[in-house]
Amino acid sequence: MKKHNFYAGPAILPEIVLKEAAQSIINFNNSELSLLEISHRSKGFEAVMDESESLVKELLGIGEEYAVLFLTGGASSQFFMIPMNILKDGEKAAYINTGVWASGAIKEVKNFGIAEVIASSESDQFRHIPKNYSIPTDAAYLHITSNNTIYGSQYQHWPESPIPLVCDMSSDLFSRPVDGNKFDLIYAGAQKNLGPAGVTLVVIKKSLMGRSGRKLPSMLNYALHAEKGSMYNTPPVFPIYVSMLTMRWIKSMGGLEVIANRNEAKAKLLYDEIDRNSCFVGTVAKEDRSRMNVVFTARHQDHEPLFLEACNKANCVGLAGHRSVGGFRASLYNALELESVATLVQVMQDFEKDHA
Repeated sequence: MKKHNFYAGPAILPEIVLKEAAQSIINFNNSELSLLEISHRSKGFEAVMDESESLVKELLGIGEEYAVLFLTGGASSQFFMIPMNILKDGEKAAYINTGVWASGAIKEVKNFGIAEVIASSESDQFRHIPKNYSIPTDAAYLHITSNNTIYGSQYQHWPESPIPLVCDMSSDLFSRPVDGNKFDLIYAGAQKNLGPAGVTLVVIKKSLMGRSGRKLPSMLNYALHAEKGSMYNTPPVFPIYVSMLTMRWIKSMGGLEVIANRNEAKAKLLYDEIDRNSCFVGTVAKEDRSRMNVVFTARHQDHEPLFLEACNKANCVGLAGHRSVGGFRASLYNALELESVATLVQVMQDFEKDHA
């Protein structure tokens, strides 16, 4: 029986991508060699890198003024690489705190400059996206986190920033159309909608690289990685290849507009049931609800293990909330089908009949 995969990450990937990726491990491009054993300097893999960069630029609508980097260390490494590369000694950067990952980014700035938190939703347990704040024009950049995987909030409108805009898009990159030109730096761990864990995408305006003026370790220097085409060291070959396949799949589906419509339909189906069902409560301000990570709780706490048991019996997996908050979390990443959400909704309706 089919498993309905609601895990928050590493996340569900399209079946066609998994099949092609699996084949590449045995025989990459009919070379009779595995992708895992060919040289990253070979023409076959250089073509993968070129296509991956081209697809990122196409999906974000950006041009040659941006560098596309495929790095390692996860999005968390970017928490310090960004101020290390961009922020001058003693200079400040503006941050908006919308959850755990934004808080993690804020903590790393102190090693290189000053983090000014200009808005935060921490006082209500990160249940909304802050609004009506002022952006200091003397800050080097504004950092936001587009989607909150743990608490379930998401930016539905981007800030109009008078200073460079930096965004952690780890959990909703390529889930909807984004005008990449509004941003000066976008970064994302791949393991949600892009590919498997192991590669981190960084898209940066070339004019920002080296802005800090620091002497940087080679492996932490954006400019050097851009100069070497993300091949200063051996790149994470397999995750990059799977990411390329996933971006091809997005295009084959009709592009980001079609993907966004699919994701909107899934989210609406589930949120409508949460709002209707007497056994469950949504936790996020309705205008800021995430289309990627739907977070909700049981109205009666003793129902929590019973509902998770019912989900597992229906092959709906990965629905336990993050360990820091509990409750439930249904992650609706691109490759999840509407059928899976409909199955979860049926479980919720059956649960209400038995326990309301």
